Amino acid sequence: MHNKKTIGQLEEEDRIKVGAQEYEGHSFHDLERYCDGVRHMIIFDVLSCHSPVGYKGDRMRLYLSNHGYKRALEAQENGHITIISHAEVNRGELSYDSKSHIR
Repeated sequence: MHNKKTIGQLEEEDRIKVGAQEYEGHSFHDLERYCDGVRHMIIFDVLSCHSPVGYKGDRMRLYLSNHGYKRALEAQENGHITIISHAEVNRGELSYDSKSHIR
């Protein structure tokens, strides 16, 4: 008899294969990643207790619309977060800005 794997197990194997870590916020294969309007994935460090999301010291992953990404850039300009990785999202597929990125 064959040992069949669940979708969750297959996704976890994929996450490990590509070297993705788990952070606070959205998981690597979060359903948010596949929603209409989601165009960006960011991984960021929370620097201040005034951050719109997360707690100071957290490393987070979020899937965002264009508007959400604009707000994240504003939070970075205000010193509340530092974005350490960015990818464009197209139908759930990630295209990172550079080859040296954090997943």
